[in-house]
Amino acid sequence: MRAIDEYAATFGEDPGYLNWAALGPMSAAAGAALRDTAELLSTGRAEDVAAASEAGAAAAHEVAGLLGAPADEVTLHPSSTHALQQALAGLEGTVVASAAEFPSVTITLERAASAAPGRLVPRWIAPADTRVTPDAVAAALDPTVTALVVSHVDFRSGYRADLAALRDLLGPDRLLIVDAVQSFGVVDEDWAAADVVVGHGYKWLRAGRGTGFARFTPQARERIRPVLSGRIATSAKGLPTDALPDPIASAQAYAVSAPDPFAAARLAAASAEIHAAGVRDVAALLAARVDAVLAVADRRGIPVVSPREVERRAGIVVLGVADPERLGAVLAAAGVSVTVHARAVRVAPHAGTTADTLGMLDAVLADAANR
Repeated sequence: MRAIDEYAATFGEDPGYLNWAALGPMSAAAGAALRDTAELLSTGRAEDVAAASEAGAAAAHEVAGLLGAPADEVTLHPSSTHALQQALAGLEGTVVASAAEFPSVTITLERAASAAPGRLVPRWIAPADTRVTPDAVAAALDPTVTALVVSHVDFRSGYRADLAALRDLLGPDRLLIVDAVQSFGVVDEDWAAADVVVGHGYKWLRAGRGTGFARFTPQARERIRPVLSGRIATSAKGLPTDALPDPIASAQAYAVSAPDPFAAARLAAASAEIHAAGVRDVAALLAARVDAVLAVADRRGIPVVSPREVERRAGIVVLGVADPERLGAVLAAAGVSVTVHARAVRVAPHAGTTADTLGMLDAVLADAANR
């Protein structure tokens, strides 16, 4: 059996689950890692505690491999929002962001600016259809702009930002900070375009909550002060008592405390699954599932308002129906799990979504279209 087929066979969520953009049911490998870590930490033996603590390094190594980055550029966090706080709190200058971004971006940027009045200034843009395109960003640029923070895939529209084009637009002297929660591990992307990449394993990676991470390139570390760092983020060896050592010269400077071994073990296991299958093959299988959802919508005459081009989408299909609440209720009653937004229904399959689940969606949309 091919590695990608083995990966697809590991999906065990209930039939009808099409809500991966909201929450990813944890994989069996992540569950096993959780149980193994609990067993280690239940003995009290020093060697078992040390073995459990090694999960942090393993997770950083696996995430770095998926990013194509050195492991010392990766640090672990309780969530992507924690990671964004590290990135934004230490910035200065004007930071461009869409006012329609997920609140982990907008609120975090606003709070960081409030804590640094005059030194950090948000510049909010309102791109058409919430799509942060190079044209939308270009209009906001001036010499005071030091960074752009953007979701790689917009949670509402499903639009996948063109990181290479945004990188070219910003040039070498501005930072590109990317929230990759809706794409990491399931999109074949060149992450080298970004100076900071933050993510969370509780959706598409299937690692559960608490599995945030971030990459800080050398350029990012030169320009972002590690103002939220803690005791493990210094150049000192061991516990830094009776001294105030400098930040360590790695991404660890943006850490507050040692990673939770349970979360780190789950993240390491889930990332290793993606490694084994291959991101390119996972992305291709996800693209096929998205094509299948698009085909169902087209066959049933349901408008699709999210991008159709493979290079401008990830795993989100947005149905632009007149009464999203009603369609969401009908889908839920039939056992199909999706997300309902104010003006649309968001459908999010994964690489392991089965034909039975797609058939359930088809049946409900056929009934809705007939009505």
